[in-house]
Amino acid sequence: MVSDFQQRYLKGPLTVGVIGAGFNGGQPHSGVEQGPARLVEFGLIDQLKELGWAVDFDEKFPTWEHLKVDHSDDIGKLKNARYVSKVAQSIKRSVQDVCSKGHLALTLGGDHSIAMGTISGSAAVYPDLGVIWVDAHTDINTPETTESGNLHGCPVAFLMGLAGKVESFEWLTKCLDPSRIVYIGLRDVDAPEKRILREQKIKAFSMHDVDRHGIGKIMEMALDYLGRDKPIHLSYDVDAMDPSVAPATGTPVRGGLTFREGHYICEILHESGCLVAVDVVEVNPELGDHHSLIQTVQVGCSLVRSALGETLL
Repeated sequence: MVSDFQQRYLKGPLTVGVIGAGFNGGQPHSGVEQGPARLVEFGLIDQLKELGWAVDFDEKFPTWEHLKVDHSDDIGKLKNARYVSKVAQSIKRSVQDVCSKGHLALTLGGDHSIAMGTISGSAAVYPDLGVIWVDAHTDINTPETTESGNLHGCPVAFLMGLAGKVESFEWLTKCLDPSRIVYIGLRDVDAPEKRILREQKIKAFSMHDVDRHGIGKIMEMALDYLGRDKPIHLSYDVDAMDPSVAPATGTPVRGGLTFREGHYICEILHESGCLVAVDVVEVNPELGDHHSLIQTVQVGCSLVRSALGETLL
């Protein structure tokens, strides 16, 4: 059953709208588009129902092949930019629709470029939204600073309006102030991104901070900073976890969150009663062996369950 913590922003009966965002256009690896289907195959929908949630879920995942253009999708250095924009805009509409009903929007990715859509969608309903971004990376490169051109490394810059005017992204206006995000788990940050963090005075907790303070104190500071009565969008890249915990992901970096640290984040955010949206991204079933696949998908499912109220006792 759902835990007894009062949910401030969700209407009863508690309902989660599940959005399948199996998209891989923001990065170079195939397989991440299979993430949502694998999470569902491993029983996620039934697990949420067993927790007491009503689940609004269309078993036919959306496909976006029809949104590809015949000519080049690239814009300058940005790879597949037109395609990424169209898909993110579609996801925005889906998330906004779920949130406007007073339901929790759960988006299963897919690569992290989809956060342009998920966070702009929840922010359209909750203007004072705070974001907890759990990731090994900041994903705040701009079109000028990105070396790879992969847009899964840029969504936060677009959400904050730091990307400037980019063709095909006219629909995405600034919807996230730098003071309304907290990073947790960082350990692989490009030099230009570090500069952006400093210049924008963005609250960021690296793994050094997790080691120093412990994840309990980190979560207290994060919630105090964002406001304990404000709506929260959790955007969770599984590469925030140590590769020994979640190996099947595109950009693993050693020295990450332990199994318990990663789940504690979700548990505390559920207890806050302020969660309105959750993304779980970058599960890639094609990377690693069969054991890595099973382990990572199971971790993805358990992170979602923790965010939606599963407790240890």
